[in-house]
Amino acid sequence: MYASYTILILLFITMILFIWGRFRYDIVALISLTIAVAIGAVPYHLVYSGLSNPAVITVACVMVISQTITNSGVLSPLIHAFDKFNYYPVIHIGLLTLITAVFSAFMNNVGALGLMMPIAIQSAIDAKRSPALYLMPIALGSAMGGLTTVIGTPPNLLISSYRAENTSIGHPFAMFDFSYCGFWIALIGVIFIAFIGWRLIPKRKNLSHTEEIFEIEDYITELKITEKSKLDNASIHEFESMLDSDYRVLGIIRNQRKRLVVRPQQRLEVGDILILQAPSSVIEKITSLYKLDLIGDQKKNIELLKDDDITVNECVVPQGSTLEGRSSAQLRLRSRHSCNLLAVSRQGRPFKERLNHVNLIAGDVVLLQGPNLLVQETISRFGLLPLLGRNINISKTKLFYLPLLIFCIAIILAALQIFPVQIAFGGAVMVMLLTNIIPARKVYDMIDWPIIILLAAMIPIGHALQSTGGTALITHYLLQHATSLSPPAVLFLLMIITMTLSDFMNNAATAVVMAPIAVSIAQALNLNIDTFLMAVAISASCSFLTPVGHQNNTLVMGPGGYKFIDYIRVGLPLEIIVLATSMPLLLHFFPIH
Repeated sequence: MYASYTILILLFITMILFIWGRFRYDIVALISLTIAVAIGAVPYHLVYSGLSNPAVITVACVMVISQTITNSGVLSPLIHAFDKFNYYPVIHIGLLTLITAVFSAFMNNVGALGLMMPIAIQSAIDAKRSPALYLMPIALGSAMGGLTTVIGTPPNLLISSYRAENTSIGHPFAMFDFSYCGFWIALIGVIFIAFIGWRLIPKRKNLSHTEEIFEIEDYITELKITEKSKLDNASIHEFESMLDSDYRVLGIIRNQRKRLVVRPQQRLEVGDILILQAPSSVIEKITSLYKLDLIGDQKKNIELLKDDDITVNECVVPQGSTLEGRSSAQLRLRSRHSCNLLAVSRQGRPFKERLNHVNLIAGDVVLLQGPNLLVQETISRFGLLPLLGRNINISKTKLFYLPLLIFCIAIILAALQIFPVQIAFGGAVMVMLLTNIIPARKVYDMIDWPIIILLAAMIPIGHALQSTGGTALITHYLLQHATSLSPPAVLFLLMIITMTLSDFMNNAATAVVMAPIAVSIAQALNLNIDTFLMAVAISASCSFLTPVGHQNNTLVMGPGGYKFIDYIRVGLPLEIIVLATSMPLLLHFFPIH
């Protein structure tokens, strides 16, 4: 009894830390696993059992395959085929949401959103609408699409694995078992978003250019070195070190020639025009102290910072990126990676002071400038998701369709139950490696390791919850207070609890916690275990109310400029629709008795 209360207290503290969000979810999960081992709730020989779980292996394989298909460019023609509907918002938003949902059914959710975000933003700009009207719909569509297949989302894989390993049934759900309910829920959800959902998003400024989003005219300035200036013959490094302020030289215009690649030791001359990045207060100080002339008062266009070899890319910081929790100064973006951090926007609000010392968080939008190849390498190295100006490395050979073909074969093999899903998708990754479709040196970069660590750490804790009697305690408490409820009402209550948890903590962690509770309730009431497992899978994936419930909700928050309340405006009616739709579907396809 002592052990059961201990694991429940640990689990409660873990949930609080997930909801607080101060520490990254994989770190929280590892700390919880360490404590669980220390108190004896998780035996030593089971500490790393999560890494060998089929769900974890499958999630990693799907991440690799998704990234490979995205990079191949094979899906781009399909996406652009719908550009002609730009000026019909109901049709266009509906189609983009539907396409995202279809991709998400077979790809990693974040990969599907990363593929669709640049298209959605460009579509909004072309149609002279706010990107906010497009980004939340496709984020919600990516979550709903995951409901339809066993590989669509980590909760589905975890529930399927739990069914095989911890119930008397002894085998996982098949590839499309989730489609019986998930397909109709996703379809009704997409219809709601297309006709009503996007209208609930507050109307905001129609941003049509990057400089409007970041207001670059406030901190990108041209200053001319005059004959009276103290900067004649000073090096760029000396100039940038003269004041204890955050400013830097992005380029020099000399003899009407623009140079955007500048060296710290380069000497300045009278007549040089400096392209300077600094807040307006610092610009005033520099102009006064060093006798510099301000070149015009017109707004600076983003094209000032580009030339044939220099590009400017707008990206969003995803959860798990190595940029998360660190600043540009700490990472030495300029000296080590030859990239300038031009701007940072958080929830639609740009930072203007001490830009290079801002600790970045998931959902921040950053503007990077530098040599084209180096910027693309930096985006890849730090796992950023490009928005506008996305460069996809599309294969020029006739075999660019091979990743998609191999993936389809793996899906068929898993759907026909010729191979277990983890074997089918693991085999697909091996074929891609052997045929050099995936370079071996890049395969590990395609995996979102924080998610893998989260799953691997939470699975033993989920087992401990059951083995120590914690599940039995929760089940007893719930049933004690639900004795007057009918079985469908108990199922409905379980869905509400699961959905609420998932709105504030990672959906995979929610599935791990709720799966044993659902099975215990079903067994105690002598009801169909599958009905309750499916209910948990659906509820855990439908985290629409907050920006922290699902990674994709976080990713669109910055680019869309959303506030917390915006998610409730759209997510609450959508969650009600999911509950109202899923109950009759569950009772029909998975009879409760």
